Amino acid sequence: MKSITSRFRHRAFQIGVILKGLDGTLEVVIGAALLVTTLQAVQGIVGFLTRGELIEDPDDFFANLAVNQASHLSTSTQHFAGAYLLGHGIIKVVLAIGLLRGLRWSYPVALLFIVGFIFYQLYRLFHTHSLALGVFTGLDIVIVVLIWLEWKRGANADKTTV
Repeated sequence: MKSITSRFRHRAFQIGVILKGLDGTLEVVIGAALLVTTLQAVQGIVGFLTRGELIEDPDDFFANLAVNQASHLSTSTQHFAGAYLLGHGIIKVVLAIGLLRGLRWSYPVALLFIVGFIFYQLYRLFHTHSLALGVFTGLDIVIVVLIWLEWKRGANADKTTV
């Protein structure tokens, strides 16, 4: 029974880390795109992506939110968001690769990085009361637990082989 639980936890760890790595890759692509495109291009892309939904449902909350946010975007905010996403994404991808390869340094670094981000998300959640942010924060907490258990499992495996 313990073996099945251990395998399930390891598989959940792998899936969670892969998803974090894919999320990081998406952040790198979006961050780089924000840094190399014009503000007008960003607004045009948002308009293009939301047009069909707004034709179907002019009151769609998310489509209207995206259009509104894009119309109030400044060049400096665009560049900040691009740099933030690019840096954050690169860190996620590097950590995901390290975790999937079992590199010992990546476990504590990933834990520190994600826990730090969780605290920031909790701060933002306190001010925004965003359901999506709450869900993502909960998922990050699960990932932290899985990384911790995987790190502990690896440390125990090292002790048994010595």
